[in-house]
Amino acid sequence: MNLPSWTPYSGRSRRTLHIFAAGMSILSTTSAAANAHDAEPSAGQPYGWSYPSACCSGYDCRKVTGHAVSEHPQGYVIVQTGEVISYEDSRIKQSPDGVYHWCSAAGADDGRTTCLFVPQRQF
Repeated sequence: MNLPSWTPYSGRSRRTLHIFAAGMSILSTTSAAANAHDAEPSAGQPYGWSYPSACCSGYDCRKVTGHAVSEHPQGYVIVQTGEVISYEDSRIKQSPDGVYHWCSAAGADDGRTTCLFVPQRQF
């Protein structure tokens, strides 16, 4: 069946439709990747909370025990990697649930820290 030249599905309009569909596919994939994932519920946040997308690509962040992070005069030390993050570093975030959460590149145990959520310091 031949379509009349004026239909929205002929010639240039078909190309436009395909480009539009491809663009929508890219947008939906990009926006899904930009979403952060949630921290598990805890005593401090019984419904959990969402890691910011700047810290996490959907799997980079996780709760860690207080033994995984130690405080030193120079800053927080990630015990697994030996990385020292100064107290003034912008990667340091206040933990919404009062527990340490560590975000590392690709979620690797030896990855560089992207964010570190720390409990409020007790003085």
